[in-house]
Amino acid sequence: MRIAQVAPLYERVPPQNYGGTERVVSYLTEELVKQGHEVTLFASGDSITQARLVAPCDKSLRLDKNSVDPMIYHVLMLEMVFREAKRFDLIHFHIDYLHFPLIRRYRRPHVTTLHGRLDLPELPALYREFREMPVVSISNAQRGPLPGANWQGTVYHGLPLDLHSFTEQPGEYLAFLGRISPEKRVDRAIEIARRAGLKLKIAAKIDRADRAYYEKEIAHLFKDPLVEYVGEIGGRAKDEFLGQARALLFPIDWPEPFGLVMIEALACGTPVIAWRCGSVPEIIDDGITGFIVDNLDDAVRAVERVASLSRRRCREVFEQRFSAARMARDYVAIYERLVRAYRPRRKSITVPMLRAATKSSQVILPGRMSLNYPAKKRILSDKTGLRP
Repeated sequence: MRIAQVAPLYERVPPQNYGGTERVVSYLTEELVKQGHEVTLFASGDSITQARLVAPCDKSLRLDKNSVDPMIYHVLMLEMVFREAKRFDLIHFHIDYLHFPLIRRYRRPHVTTLHGRLDLPELPALYREFREMPVVSISNAQRGPLPGANWQGTVYHGLPLDLHSFTEQPGEYLAFLGRISPEKRVDRAIEIARRAGLKLKIAAKIDRADRAYYEKEIAHLFKDPLVEYVGEIGGRAKDEFLGQARALLFPIDWPEPFGLVMIEALACGTPVIAWRCGSVPEIIDDGITGFIVDNLDDAVRAVERVASLSRRRCREVFEQRFSAARMARDYVAIYERLVRAYRPRRKSITVPMLRAATKSSQVILPGRMSLNYPAKKRILSDKTGLRP
């Protein structure tokens, strides 16, 4: 298939450190190329891909200090997408709803993966207006606020099998990986580690939007001798960080749409201790790949029990459920269904239509030029067996 992948421009594809959506777009794009599809990736110019890259900006916007209005480049990217739209069998968007008014007016097979939270108060009105837009969820729980959307399926994220290495024997610390923000609850992670008497390593970014929260609510907690803040990490550093951890703490306080870090940990063989929110019960097999908890006391008890879980089984579940190859196959099945649904319907020529056509001096067949009467007689006789 000829497929376009349209990524956000805030991070490169794949991102250097933090950036869940762009990371998934990268894994999907490279796997589709590997499976033999012709893929065009619309993304920032510093992206790295085996696909054909079309870039509206030279580098990702979060790292570009001169970028003031990110919407400008996203609008430019949409113009590039629709300029080339006819060359693709399907366009796969990962930019929320920005393209909805345009794709409605340009009939072309398309689908949108919704990567973020959907419990925002304005979204129901948007999806009532654009109810025909085919969308994909990244967990079943994500769909809750928008049950009437045009859901085409749920496709769980996947990672390349060789991205992370399995670690049989972990170190003696707990890990927190993500963002420092109210909904991620790093404060809970610190309290769990304190009660369990274990070191907590925190690898996280602090967005400008969360800087005030960090300085007011979190900074003083980092002074605890059990806490080590290592900043943003990626690549080999992330592999070692997760693989050496006794467990990943995922103490979220929001309806998490997926939680990529959970399957990154499983890929390393590291169990996950996570709050019962959003997608968590769909990703973690309680008592097998981690523990699902409801409060701090449960979380501390889970830390005490985590050594009883098989790290090798965590890796096996990852390979079975969360590979990039499986993710790509799931998406291709949706692509093919949508392409079939969008194929132009050709009008069938019925016998009454043909007979009626012989009463005039001309007949117009779908997809053909207007024919004069002698030519018409020949076509009707040769192609249909009917004689006027």
